[in-house]
Amino acid sequence: QTAPADLQLTCASAAATTLGVDASSILPVSSSQLDPQKYQVELSAKGAKANCVVDTAGNVLSVQKV
Repeated sequence: QTAPADLQLTCASAAATTLGVDASSILPVSSSQLDPQKYQVELSAKGAKANCVVDTAGNVLSVQKV
């Protein structure tokens, strides 16, 4: 199951700092549900990629550059 759009946008904003790019240039590539409370979102921006884990309340649990 894919992450809701609002959670994908939350992850994109959080990843902007990690990747050093503007949030508007980050695109969600894919997402999946890890468990009933968490989603992983794969993001891409200008050749950089990141993985984000966010909970259903919109709290970003982690952002990792890949």
